[in-house]
Amino acid sequence: MAMIDNSLFDKNKESIKHAFGDCPKCQSELRIRNGKSGKFLGCSAYPDCDYAQPLSKHQGVETLKVMENSSCPECQSQLAVKKGRFGMFIGCTNFPECHFIQQDEPAKKTDAKVTCPKCQKGQLVQRASKSGRPFYSCNQYPECKYILNERPVQQACPECRWPVMVAKSDSTLQCPQKTCQFKTSL
Repeated sequence: MAMIDNSLFDKNKESIKHAFGDCPKCQSELRIRNGKSGKFLGCSAYPDCDYAQPLSKHQGVETLKVMENSSCPECQSQLAVKKGRFGMFIGCTNFPECHFIQQDEPAKKTDAKVTCPKCQKGQLVQRASKSGRPFYSCNQYPECKYILNERPVQQACPECRWPVMVAKSDSTLQCPQKTCQFKTSL
């Protein structure tokens, strides 16, 4: 059986030095380090020198297609479909000088503003959880931590007089108070 030369798999300090050079701040050698966001290059003189750089460089923004008959409202250059770190977007082709990015206008909801029943100052607004599931909470957070999992409706509960009810379905309203749970149909 053939023996494997393990020295081939050792991290070669000379190859790191050749690829990345020395620390630009203090001229010490750079080392591969592990952090909470992954591997990075850091100075061997840490903590005296705090130089660090990501090991994998992002490719930056790539222009996919220049859009004909479109102009930037700020500098009148053409707009282009670009792909960046966070996905695709439409931006100006004259990038370093002009930072215009076209924003998508989300569909405006016609829902009436619902006043927070707990603090009486804020409005209940729709938010998304980490998993993307919608919920409704007071916009005065962190002072007010009122939260609902269903869409709120500005209608007082006839049973307990709580100022907000939730829409369980298109035809059913329910009181969000655990002690009441009154249901009514629209």
